[in-house]
Amino acid sequence: MYHFSEEGSIDRFIPREKQNRPDVPAVVWAIDAEHEFTYFFPRDCPRIVLRRPEQISDKHAQLFFSHTTANSIITVEQDWYARISEQTLYRYALDASTFELFDATAGYYVSHQPVLPLQVDEISNLIERLLQRGIELRFTTSLYPLREAILASDFDGFGIHRFNNAKK
Repeated sequence: MYHFSEEGSIDRFIPREKQNRPDVPAVVWAIDAEHEFTYFFPRDCPRIVLRRPEQISDKHAQLFFSHTTANSIITVEQDWYARISEQTLYRYALDASTFELFDATAGYYVSHQPVLPLQVDEISNLIERLLQRGIELRFTTSLYPLREAILASDFDGFGIHRFNNAKK
């Protein structure tokens, strides 16, 4: 389990409520290793993550994965390029024993009790790390058209992160 932060000196994670998830009690959030790449971005960076499922309809393959062989595509507004390039993050390794699965598609886990980090690693060169994993990184002037296409479809292999920070 991992927790990503722009702060490198956190010695204890305390359960907190998320403003955008009032239905969820105070928890410590973590992500599994398979999905950690979705957090190789500045905290407030709006982004859309598409993951090609093993079984994909021709319609969804054409709509979201035409012209690529990548299994994961992350689309970001172009104004974030410099911040992503320059960002250093801290990846906190956490003991999985107190965590329970919250969302398998996103790889999210939660703990209802405080968690001490086991290790912290400095993570930089975020774009290079994404490319090394075979992630296709796309930059666009606006995330709205992609978001609307996703929400108008029945495709469920996506994540929309920090969209409240997207340009209108």
